[in-house]
Amino acid sequence: MSSPGDPCPAAGEQPGAGLPVQAAGGALLLGGLAVLLGWVWLRWQRACGIPPGPAPRPLVGNLGHLLVPRFLRLQFWLDSGSQAATVGRHVHLARLAAVYGNVFSFFIGHRLVVVLSDFHSVREALVQQAEVFSDRPRLPLISILTKEKGIVFAHYGPIWKQQRKFSHSTLRHFGLGKLSLEPKIIEEFKYVKEEMQKHGDAPFSPFPVISNAVSNIICSLCFGQRFDYTNREFKKVLDFMARGLEICLHGHLFLINVCPWFYYLPFGPFKELRQIERDITRFLKNIVKEHQESLDASNPQDFIDMYLLHSEEERKASNSSTSFDEDYLFYIIGDLFVAGTDTTTNSLLWCLLYMSVNPDVQKKVHEEIERVIGCDRVPSLTDKAHMPYTEATIMEVQRLSMVVPLAIPHMTSEKTVLQGYTIPKGTIVLPNLWAIHRDPAIWEKPDDFCPNRFLDEQGRLLKRETFIPFGIGKRVCMGEQLAKMELFLMFVSLMQSFTFALPEGSEKPIMTGRFGLTLAPHPFNVTVSKR
Repeated sequence: MSSPGDPCPAAGEQPGAGLPVQAAGGALLLGGLAVLLGWVWLRWQRACGIPPGPAPRPLVGNLGHLLVPRFLRLQFWLDSGSQAATVGRHVHLARLAAVYGNVFSFFIGHRLVVVLSDFHSVREALVQQAEVFSDRPRLPLISILTKEKGIVFAHYGPIWKQQRKFSHSTLRHFGLGKLSLEPKIIEEFKYVKEEMQKHGDAPFSPFPVISNAVSNIICSLCFGQRFDYTNREFKKVLDFMARGLEICLHGHLFLINVCPWFYYLPFGPFKELRQIERDITRFLKNIVKEHQESLDASNPQDFIDMYLLHSEEERKASNSSTSFDEDYLFYIIGDLFVAGTDTTTNSLLWCLLYMSVNPDVQKKVHEEIERVIGCDRVPSLTDKAHMPYTEATIMEVQRLSMVVPLAIPHMTSEKTVLQGYTIPKGTIVLPNLWAIHRDPAIWEKPDDFCPNRFLDEQGRLLKRETFIPFGIGKRVCMGEQLAKMELFLMFVSLMQSFTFALPEGSEKPIMTGRFGLTLAPHPFNVTVSKR
């Protein structure tokens, strides 16, 4: 029975029947208010002096119309084999820079991203304000895969500085940047030459043999051993690594950065990525375990041995825990193995592709090799000073291919000002290195392949400040010296031994590359003729 003051329900209406509707309406109202406030906040950010850019949308920022749909369209084109697949995200961002300026911004959800598309802004950020711009963003996909350890993706700070300093000095101990590493690279080329000669006059893909060779140089430094090209486990791990790098920027996997639990979905690229991570982890941890069991403190053989010994010394000295432990070692050798293999492999593949497409340049390289080295003597790093055209050719390939086109994302550790714009703390910063190396204000006819742009009138090599394929600042690639050694010695050895050409009647390969973590050439075949 209702009290005298209670309103009576209307005929046919059950008491309380309107409450769920009211609750739903209230939730909808609150949700709409939250979206509106979020959108107002994003627009307010634009008014606070941050770099210009496209107008953000509620909740998703610029993700919905700027990144995800376009990337999914690119993925569709890529899957369908269309020429449109040649448009990568670095190219799209360069086009946006033409609209909004060389320093512009957009939002992924509520996260501010600033893109730097010219050399001056990149140098000001990464060199002149290095302490502010050297951190890494806390992106869920990267955090899940790396636990924010290692060298490449770890946060900038005392631990990272200690680990990088030790890693660099240890790699130098085992020959990084020194003539003592030459024999390992030259020895590895013998296997490359043998594999290529097996094909005779038939077309073949150079991808597997180049990847095997480059990876074996890293393995020699880190693991103290090389793997035979027929080793099934080694081949499988390299295939997994290539596939993992390819799918990490898959349109669906990108959504892990918005909803981290997507990583654990039991289907599609999510399941595939988890399996790849498990297989590579098993391979690397088995190698670490073997080193622990065979470690000779009086005779360390490689990077892992040195790290294990240093870790033990640190524990004894501090009588407590140290960042130098087995877990951190695993992520460092993972960085060296994956990054060291993928970047240099793609650079060498681009060299072979550009030589096949530009036989006139290849002929000039052959002539310089014959003049300086001859046909029988093995190349040496000491030859580099006498081979400016060959060196200029390698540099021009690096400029055009730019295998890490957006570098590795940086993040600001505090609020700052860049080129007159306010950059808040925690801003993701993308240096568009591809755009810098295609900037018509720096490079005449930037899309043309022209090694002579790196030579002066006397044919001497020009050192250009704006040529930064390995990045600049405190996060410059630790393997730069190794990569330069490998590129020169392997490229010269290949050119000394073979002439490369595209198969007769084949279409010209797409020259803009496949955008993943690095910019890799599209699959192509070559023929070789012995010189």
